[in-house]
Amino acid sequence: MPLTEPYDDHLPQEDRVAVDGAVGDLDNSDTPADSGGDPAVEPEPTLPEPVRQRIVALTATVLPTLPADEVPVPLRRVAKFAPNRRARLGAPAIAAQLTADPLFRQRVTARVLADAGDLGAAVVEGTAPAAADPVEVAALAYLARPRGWRELIDASGAAVRAEADSAVVAELVREAEQRATRAEHDRAVARVEAEKLRDELARVREELGQLREESRQLARTLRETQTRERKATELLATERGRAARASADVDAELRRARARLAEAEAAAGVARASAKEARSVDDARLWLLLETIGQAAVGLRRELALDPVDKLPADFVADAFAEQPGTAPAGPAARARDTDDPARLDQLLALPRAHLVVDGYNVTKRGFGEMSLEQQRKRLITGLGGIAAQTGDEVTVVFDGAERMHGLPPAPRGVRVLFSRKGETADELIRRLVRAEPAGRPVVVISSDREVADGVRRHGAYPLGADSLLRRLARS
Repeated sequence: MPLTEPYDDHLPQEDRVAVDGAVGDLDNSDTPADSGGDPAVEPEPTLPEPVRQRIVALTATVLPTLPADEVPVPLRRVAKFAPNRRARLGAPAIAAQLTADPLFRQRVTARVLADAGDLGAAVVEGTAPAAADPVEVAALAYLARPRGWRELIDASGAAVRAEADSAVVAELVREAEQRATRAEHDRAVARVEAEKLRDELARVREELGQLREESRQLARTLRETQTRERKATELLATERGRAARASADVDAELRRARARLAEAEAAAGVARASAKEARSVDDARLWLLLETIGQAAVGLRRELALDPVDKLPADFVADAFAEQPGTAPAGPAARARDTDDPARLDQLLALPRAHLVVDGYNVTKRGFGEMSLEQQRKRLITGLGGIAAQTGDEVTVVFDGAERMHGLPPAPRGVRVLFSRKGETADELIRRLVRAEPAGRPVVVISSDREVADGVRRHGAYPLGADSLLRRLARS
């Protein structure tokens, strides 16, 4: 291609004006300036693109080193460009000036050859070292124009084309190698996938065999089930016939039973009349017996000179429990059995003259431990007052305490409140209360303490857990 080519569209406006001037001068010249007007001079050779770019780069490098008066007017503005813009934006103007101005080319050639050293001298002599870059040789030959410089440019073009062809061949070889590598990789992946598919096929075949076996078993089970269903249907029909006969028999028996019931009701009416008459006789006899026993009891009380009492056994313990040590059990431990049945408490409280003894803190801390001790005592004593009022039983609640608490509200009617003294626990005081009771009186002790339950059981009391009392209070 010629050395000149259209300049860059990105060239600034002022730079385009300078370059357009240089190109206009080149277009107006019919022959090269160094041809001397000889029409036999050969035209400019077509330069390979790398050679053209190298010529422009060499000229752009030495352009600022030229004196200002030696720089052509169209290139003076280009000479002021930055180094990285000079060869790129000023390439059209530089190429045109090198073609049209032999003197400018000679000045540029002198500085380029000086910078090239031995390679420049060899090119001036018309020879080129074998190891030299053909592009560099062609660029220097174009500028210096020694004898045979066109052959050097042609040789450089052939070398560039050969290098380009080699690069293309190398690229094709590389692409072929890449395709071969990818094909080998694809074959390896295909082999792995084939192995996986074979394994999957073997697994599917195995599962298919299992499914076929399960299908055969299910078919066999279905046939057996259908057989059993037919037998069950036949048996059901038979049983329905038997049930119909049995229903008829039952209806007949029911009619007979109703007849007997009518007879029995008639007999019962007669018996009730007889029983009423007999009960009247028994009531008269019982009244006479009770009257006799009452008169005998009055006589016996008069004979023993027994005065009415205003204190119960527990009152004696309450008066003297801090001064008197514990005594031996008063009787055999054969009066009670342990039970946690909540209904058991109601049964025991229904006994005549029952005495309910409560381990206070054991119950309150289990039922409403989130309250303060004062609130716990008040809530328990209030609930026990309701039980005492409902049942009429004697109720005693015992709390641990070194001294009796002051400022307590008055206890409800029928409820006795005791605090253990120094050196004695509430458990010991409860056992003393139980021992003080006469043999045969029902004493119920409420405590979830196993030691307390075992101790009072030995003295004949009925131990119950704290939950039974808490549920009784909740129900009230």
